[in-house]
Amino acid sequence: MRITQDNAGRVSALVYTSGSLISAAAFFAAAALGGYGWVARVGGSVWVFALAMIILMPTVTPFLRERASLSAARSSHEHR
Repeated sequence: MRITQDNAGRVSALVYTSGSLISAAAFFAAAALGGYGWVARVGGSVWVFALAMIILMPTVTPFLRERASLSAARSSHEHR
């Protein structure tokens, strides 16, 4: 999928939500291997998901928007 200035917001939402879900799933699996109960696994996974969203949202979105603007500038320069 090509990142443009029009879809950078949607792509970034997909990226940081996917990253948060993967982090939560990894925590859930690690807690299951550690022998923790269901409440600890689910509660910890929710916390990991929330914290990952807090960390990834403000970092991924500007990165992808900048990448889209650089790509747009590069393609407009090529068309001249």
